[in-house]
This record gives sequence, C-alpha cells and structure tokens, in this order.
Amino acid sequence: MPKNFIAAPHRVMFFGGAVQTLLVMLWWLFELSTRYLWPQYTVAWPLFPTAIHSWLLLFGMLPFFFFGFLMTTFPRWMAGHEIPPQRFVPAFAFMFAGVLLFYAGLFFGRVLLLLADISLLTGWAIGLYALLRVLLDTRPGDKRHTVVLFIAFLIGWMALASFLLWQLSDRHALLQFSLRAALWGFVLPVFTTVAHRMIPFFTNSALQQDVPRPFWPWWTILASSLAHGVLEFFNLSAWLWLADVPLAISALTLTYLWGFRRSFSNPLLAVLHVGYAWLGIAMLMFAAQSLWLLLQGGYIWGLAPLHALTLGCYATIIIGMGTRVTLGHSGLPFVIDTRVKLMFAGMQGVAMVRIAADLLPVNSGYGYLLAALGWLACFGPWAWRYLPAYWRPRADGQPG
Repeated sequence: MPKNFIAAPHRVMFFGGAVQTLLVMLWWLFELSTRYLWPQYTVAWPLFPTAIHSWLLLFGMLPFFFFGFLMTTFPRWMAGHEIPPQRFVPAFAFMFAGVLLFYAGLFFGRVLLLLADISLLTGWAIGLYALLRVLLDTRPGDKRHTVVLFIAFLIGWMALASFLLWQLSDRHALLQFSLRAALWGFVLPVFTTVAHRMIPFFTNSALQQDVPRPFWPWWTILASSLAHGVLEFFNLSAWLWLADVPLAISALTLTYLWGFRRSFSNPLLAVLHVGYAWLGIAMLMFAAQSLWLLLQGGYIWGLAPLHALTLGCYATIIIGMGTRVTLGHSGLPFVIDTRVKLMFAGMQGVAMVRIAADLLPVNSGYGYLLAALGWLACFGPWAWRYLPAYWRPRADGQPG
C-alpha cells in the first residue's frame, strides 16, 4: 500500500467509510427504484432487503468511521503509544474485503455473504485487539469512556456474529438480536460516548467557555439504550417509553448544557451540536409512538423515529467528526467552506424528507427515493473533496 495511505489509522479507515457512504446508498437506491418505479427489474436478493440495508449501514459503513476515530484518539486520551500499521492495516484489509465480498454475494450467492461476515469479523477482532493493547499498556487513570467504547465494540462484534449465525440457521431471533444489539448496544453507545468526551472539549476550545460535562446523563443514556434494545427484542414496544423518556431527557439536557445556541458562532462546531440535538428529538418520537401504541394501539409514525436517529443524529455527526478529523490530521485549517455547509444543511433536509415519508398521507416510496438521492447529493461531494486527503501527504509537512 502507498506509504501516505497507511501513515495513520484514520486514513485507511475513513477511506473505507467514505467509499461506503456512496456504495451503501447506491445499492439502496437501486433496490428502491426496482421496488417503486421499475418492478419488472426487481432482483431476488439472497437476504431480506431490509436486512441487507441494515448490514451495510450498521456493520459495513459505520465501523470504519468508528475505528478510524478511536484508533487515532485512544492513544491521545490515555497518553499511550500510537497504534502501529501492523495492527490497523490488517484490520482495514479484512474489513474492506468483507464489504466487497458482501456486495459480490448479493449477486453471486450466499457463500460469499458468509465469507464476507467472516472476513469482517476477523478485521473487527484485529481492530479490537489494537484498542485493547492501548487500554492495557497505558497507565491507570480515568478510562471510563474508553472502557465503555471497548465494551460497545464487543457488543457490535457479537451482533455481527449473530447475523452470521442467522444466515447459517435461518433462526429469526438471531437476526432480531443482531440488529437490536448493533443499534442499541453498539452504535448509539459509541456515538453518545464520543460526543460526551469530545463535544465539550471542542466547544471549550472553539468558544473559550467552560462547558460542563455531567456524567449522570451519559450513564442514563447508556442504560436506557440497552433497555430499549432488550424491550424491542422481547416485542415489548408498548413499554419502550420507559427507556426512551429518560434517554430523551438526558440527551436534551446535555444539548442545553453544552451550549447549543452558542455553537452556531462556529459552523464546524455547530454541526456536532445539531447532530447531537437530533438524539433527543428522535427519542421523544420513539417515546410518543410507544405511548400511543400502549394507549391506542398501532404505530403512528412507522420508521420516522428511527430515521430521525440515523439520518438526523448519526449522519450529521459523521459529517462533523469526519470533516474535523480529516482537516486536523491532514494539516488543513479547521474551516469549512460553503459546499460543506450546504452538505450539512442538505443532510438535515434528507432527514426531514425521510421522516415526512412516514408521516404524510402520500405515496411514501417517492419520499424514500428522494431521501436516498439527497444522501448521495450530500456525501458524494464530501467524498470527492476529502478522499484524496487520505493518500496525499499532510499539507503542513508533519508525519501522520
């Protein structure tokens, strides 16, 4: 591999994540188009389309960004040694090969899908070992965030293993466990833990203001997220509000304490604050839907709360964190231009379109298609702009 490309873990991992932001939605756009516009071209996929969509996002895209960020920050948070290429390059190679095998398996058979899972699990395990070595080799100190993140990654690995077992056994409970564990035991804990560790730090640095970082909302969010996943797994959706209300209150409390309104004086910082604000909004929607199900029966909003969480919160934070890390570790100034601002604003529109598709009494299929196109319109220019930074030398001449 080129020397510059493997000079730092964020380069290879963010490359994989950036490529996946395009490939996952190109496949989904193709699937939606054959479903709603040209049914005569519908493909008989080897797995449920929704399972494929979930795999590609939860296991095939987000982990690249997660590993790229944490392999860079773990040593800095704990004053440890940088993770060497001998550990992060094989992790990336197995993970990226797994993703490519998964796409091939969609068209050429289930055996390739199984090999994709095994390859991704192998790369994930190598990445986990790299993070574990940092945890074990550094001096004792405040490692609450890093320990929680490592446990979340273990849950994510087990969720992917469960997906593999579902493919082998066709036991639906394994698929349900896989998706719930991935979303509520892995992805949400990672996002909220990184946010709890970094948003106050970035806000302090950018605005020169003392921003509080209480721990009780963070612990509440973690516990509530796990509780939500357990309740969903046991089909107790009418009682999800018991977990979702405290999660929403805690997330909105942090949004307020961290200075949501003040953040708009710094556009790159505002992206992170807006993304995190979506977490509280999404969980209020989940809570309202659960209460309606308990009191009246039926789902009133469909998947709207889920997409408020995934498109509003997760995609926006990926934009903010991905841009910040790419700029900072490429020796470029922390300044975003009009195109990146438009991308951020566009992603808010994508989230609203996808939410509206489930709320408005119209043909929702066109809303799904419009949201997928909007995603590509946002992440396409972002990938075009920042992908070259992963194989070029740093602009400031520094190593890394």
